[in-house]
Amino acid sequence: MTTNPEHGDSTRQWLRGLDVFAGPLREFDPEQAPADPVPLFLSWLSDAVADGVRDPHAMTLSTVDAAGDPDSRVLILKNVDASGWQFAGHASSPKGRHLAGHPRAALTFYWPVHGRQIRVRGEVTPGSAEDNAADFLGRSATARAESLTARQSRHLTDTAERDQALKESLARVDTDPSLVDPAWTLYTLVPAEVEFWQAARSRIHTRLRYERVAGGWERFRLWS
Repeated sequence: MTTNPEHGDSTRQWLRGLDVFAGPLREFDPEQAPADPVPLFLSWLSDAVADGVRDPHAMTLSTVDAAGDPDSRVLILKNVDASGWQFAGHASSPKGRHLAGHPRAALTFYWPVHGRQIRVRGEVTPGSAEDNAADFLGRSATARAESLTARQSRHLTDTAERDQALKESLARVDTDPSLVDPAWTLYTLVPAEVEFWQAARSRIHTRLRYERVAGGWERFRLWS
């Protein structure tokens, strides 16, 4: 039984009473980990998909603005391969502006059912015009229309104005299905570090970090 601050209990007590790492947690033997982090990432992602984890490809993207203040939001992973982890967004959005001024970022994946977390850090590079266009055209008509309004994260004072702008953008997409927003960007995070974290009920968690070196990767166990 957990406490509840709405019933007069302190928030601290309530939070400490919430169960974590209920499991069933997965096993992880760092000694059996591959030399490259990508196959291990795909293996953990496949485990999440197989066990029905909701939105297993959702990730937190963390960036830094011009003042040095951090910002985070949840996005969907587009792809991962030898070049890095890919995500997309509008160049005029906050994340797009952050990456233009400071092209480095961090990604965090967390699958609580398995007690697993993966952290990725590195440089971010924009895609080619062809890659950006292909990603944009792969989106739904509504998503493309919303991007074409170029107003993401701006103050919304009139929902009718928003609805009209979206209606006009949808009409543009219907008229020209090959229309591409030139500001839409497919980004690739080229990892310098990738950390795999496996929770344990004992709180003696298992952590394995891959660090990029000339010609490949080195692996290091970390204190929990």
